[in-house]
Amino acid sequence: MSKSPSSENPSVPETLPEHLVIIPDGNRRWATARGLKPWEGHEAGAENTKRLGEKVRELGIRQFTIWGSSLENLSKRPAAETRALLDIYARYFAEMAADPDIHENQVRVRFLGRWREQFPKSLRQSLEDLEAATATYRRHGLNFMLAYSGADDMLQAINTLVKSGKREVAPEDVKKALMTADLPAVDFLIRTGGEPHLSAGFMMWDLADSQLFFSDKLYPAFTPKELEAALFDYAQRPRRKGARRVGFRG
Repeated sequence: MSKSPSSENPSVPETLPEHLVIIPDGNRRWATARGLKPWEGHEAGAENTKRLGEKVRELGIRQFTIWGSSLENLSKRPAAETRALLDIYARYFAEMAADPDIHENQVRVRFLGRWREQFPKSLRQSLEDLEAATATYRRHGLNFMLAYSGADDMLQAINTLVKSGKREVAPEDVKKALMTADLPAVDFLIRTGGEPHLSAGFMMWDLADSQLFFSDKLYPAFTPKELEAALFDYAQRPRRKGARRVGFRG
């Protein structure tokens, strides 16, 4: 946890998480409710991620992580939706590479997961170029989990440790073997979409002591104001394990 750089401003929570993570659930349901194609929901979600990222940097949160897609998302969804999602990634990250805000605010962009195995060559190159262009930045971290599943991450970490020949394993050994090795533990996780659960062992090691927040809002409707409300809720909590379900009745 950290003190807000604008703690004198009552519109900003005094205590902010060092590492904020969002599971952006509900893009497809948002589109269906409006008679749109599923990928139009993903498009709206990508635009919302840009808005939320700007708000996170404005507040002074150091690390912001978004789960873009799981391994299952890419293998089980209809081919047309997957192609559209990859096209959105290509356009979204190309725009990010050219965004002055990313460079002026020294935002280091990282991609974690099996995207190198899953994505077409041109998209892989774009992501690698964006990582390289921001590799020396230190003011903010913006991390995208792409073709990522926590259970897969833990298994590959275990296999790495087995192959290393270690007889005994310490917690720091596990952390170093994970895809998330360079990220701090998660302070606050928000899941949108009205379904209060985690999925696919998402960041299971890093979420061990996290505070959790479940929003009814479908992701494209989870505005910066909704984010602020969640952060005020976080700031009022005593530091303890467990989850609070917000916005549900009965």
